[in-house]
Amino acid sequence: MGVSHPDDTGKFSTSIADDVINEALKSVDKARAAARGEPVEAGPAAPAEPAAAPAPAASPDEVESLKAQLEVSMAKGRELMGKVKDEHEKMLRAVADLENYKKRAAKEKDEVQKFGVEKLLKDFLPVVDNFDRALEHATTSGDLESLKKGVEMIRKLFEDTLGKHGVRSFSAKGEPFDPNKHEAMSATETDEVPPNTVVTEVLRGFTLNDRLVRPALVVISRAKSTPAQPPPEAPQA
Repeated sequence: MGVSHPDDTGKFSTSIADDVINEALKSVDKARAAARGEPVEAGPAAPAEPAAAPAPAASPDEVESLKAQLEVSMAKGRELMGKVKDEHEKMLRAVADLENYKKRAAKEKDEVQKFGVEKLLKDFLPVVDNFDRALEHATTSGDLESLKKGVEMIRKLFEDTLGKHGVRSFSAKGEPFDPNKHEAMSATETDEVPPNTVVTEVLRGFTLNDRLVRPALVVISRAKSTPAQPPPEAPQA
C-alpha cells in the first residue's frame, strides 16, 4: 500500500496497490485449491533449490480465516486513509481561513486609523458653522453685545459636544492642591486661605471618561513669612 504526499496545489491523494492485493488473494486461492487436491496453475519456473521438507497444507478453514483477515485489514486501511485525507483537507481549509482573517483584520485596522474620528468630526462641524456665522455677523454689524452672546452660545455648544464624547472640564479654584489633578505654576503668599490652596486657575483641567487628560494649571497659596525682629538695643551707660 502506497501513500502519496501533498503536492504543490495543496491536494492530498491516497491509493492502494491493487496488484499487491490481487496477488495476495491469488495466493490464498491457490492454497485453498491445494488443500482440496485441485490442480494448481504453475507459476514461472524458479531456480532449483535443495529439497526441503514439505510445508503442512493449510486447512480450508484456515484459508477462509486468512482471507477474511486480509479483507478486514484492507477495509481498515481504506478507512484510515480516508480519515487522513479528510483531516488534511480540514487543516488546509483552516489555514486558508486564518489567512483571510488576518487580511480582514489588517484592512479593518487601517480603516479605523483613517476614519475612526469621523463621528467626532461630524459632531464638531456645527461648532465651526456657528463660528463662521459669528465672524460674518461681526463684519456686518457693530453690535458687540450680540457678538458676545453668540460667542458664549458657541462656547456652550462646544462644551456640550465634548461632554457627548466623555470629555469634562473641572474647576480647581478654592480647592486644596492635589498633585494628581493640579499642576502648580507658582505660589503666592496670603493669609486669606489656608496654605496649599488653589487661589488662581490659569487653565482648566479636563478628563476623558474620568481619566485625567490635562491637569489644571494653578497658582497656590503659602503662608506669609514672619518679618525678622530687630535685635534689642544695648542699654545706655
